[in-house]
Amino acid sequence: MARIAYFDCPSGIAGDMTLAALLDCGADSAVLADRLRSLKLGPWSLNVTDDEDHGIGGLHVEVIADAEQGHGRHLHHIVEIISSSDLPVRVKEQSIAVFRRLGEAEASIHRVDIERLHFHEVGAVDAIVDIVGSCLLLDLLGVERVVCSPLPMGRGFVECMHGVIPLPAPATVELTRGVPTYGVELEAELVTPTGAALMVSLAERFGSQSAMRVQSVGYGIGKRRFADRPNVLRVMIGESGMGEDGHIVVVETSIDDLSPQFYDIAMDRLFNAGALDVHTTAISMKKNRPGTLLTVLCPESAVTDIAEVLFAETTTLGVRMYRCDRLCMERSTVVVATEYGPIRIKVATWGTGTPKAMPEYEDVKAAALKHGVPARVVGDAAVAAYRRTEEV
Repeated sequence: MARIAYFDCPSGIAGDMTLAALLDCGADSAVLADRLRSLKLGPWSLNVTDDEDHGIGGLHVEVIADAEQGHGRHLHHIVEIISSSDLPVRVKEQSIAVFRRLGEAEASIHRVDIERLHFHEVGAVDAIVDIVGSCLLLDLLGVERVVCSPLPMGRGFVECMHGVIPLPAPATVELTRGVPTYGVELEAELVTPTGAALMVSLAERFGSQSAMRVQSVGYGIGKRRFADRPNVLRVMIGESGMGEDGHIVVVETSIDDLSPQFYDIAMDRLFNAGALDVHTTAISMKKNRPGTLLTVLCPESAVTDIAEVLFAETTTLGVRMYRCDRLCMERSTVVVATEYGPIRIKVATWGTGTPKAMPEYEDVKAAALKHGVPARVVGDAAVAAYRRTEEV
């Protein structure tokens, strides 16, 4: 099982809201502030207060520091500050990745080399605490994967150190290229560059909530108040309980002109390309021709390799793909001793229910052939041995 944080952004996301929502999930603000003291930032403090918007209670966070402190830092200054701290390696790497994404976006907009870019607002103390603190809280909360909802984009104008700029801010637009966003008829900055950089750097995907057992929920309350909606960021943290990946892709194609023996090598190559499962279904195609529906389950990262195998090893001219969530029992393997030798047992559990035990077929087959007994006899002996170990 993987520990997931789902960022639900009905009113957008900002650095301070991210920090507040993660603290509201159960993290300790005193521990956060103490761990961040190893950043050489000069004097600053963290003000965490209970807040409420449209009847939803949560936390509001404010980093208090000299407004001019740190303005004009370059990327290498920030990297040095983070690298020289005593924070966990993973937190350092994630934090630097966020700042690098911010730098790349700003450099593209200003058309300068990233190493010559001055970090103004995002180089200040509050922005560094927001970004590094958010990465640290994810680590302290044991989060392994981050998923984010599509991002709402407001409209209008906002004033910054460069003057008045349109919303969404150019840096936010640059950062969210390729990310699902949607427009909102609200004259306000809903997604800040800091919030966008955190999500595009940390989230493995943007979309609906993964299937998960939610264990904690936190609300980060933003500074502004809107008449038609609460200005909150909601973070839900829990266990996926779905084996390797709860979010998978189904790739399928209908074939009516491939010799049956060629499916064997196609299946072997599909598994080698990253398929989680492959199966065929007999179907009737146009003109009532008998055909085969070839279906592949795979992680999103393997889709291209799976398609290449299908195009190379079958006669298909195209494939269909759709994404879905799956629920899987947690699985483990144990070895039991039987009169026919050691047999591996796959054990599947879900919550507090009774485990399911299944002997590993290849072990059963080898033992049955060696001892000249039916395979089911070996399988039954293995399950019985497992049950005895459970009773001890």
